[in-house]
Amino acid sequence: MDSQTEIEVQAAAFRRLQKHLMEERTDVQNIDMMNLTGFCRNCLSRWYQEAANERGIEMDKAEAREAYYGMSMDAWKANYQTEASPQKQAEFEVAFKENVTDKS
Repeated sequence: MDSQTEIEVQAAAFRRLQKHLMEERTDVQNIDMMNLTGFCRNCLSRWYQEAANERGIEMDKAEAREAYYGMSMDAWKANYQTEASPQKQAEFEVAFKENVTDKS
């Protein structure tokens, strides 16, 4: 596979993951994703932001989330986010530290 085709295939796979998470599995909560996999939709939007910034494109966290989510974070939370149990919140603190804070 040539490098341009590889880039296109990778981009298509990313778009498919995004569609799956944003349209087909809105029931899956970010906190559950982070607790089980070490990443969530917010991580994907952050990676998008980082990739844009590395290429000289100014993008802040809110802009990246809106680009990834296809809506504002407030709209996503109002439409899809549910309250997390204290146990899930405690697990999240550990997962976030292991996968985000300590990786920075």
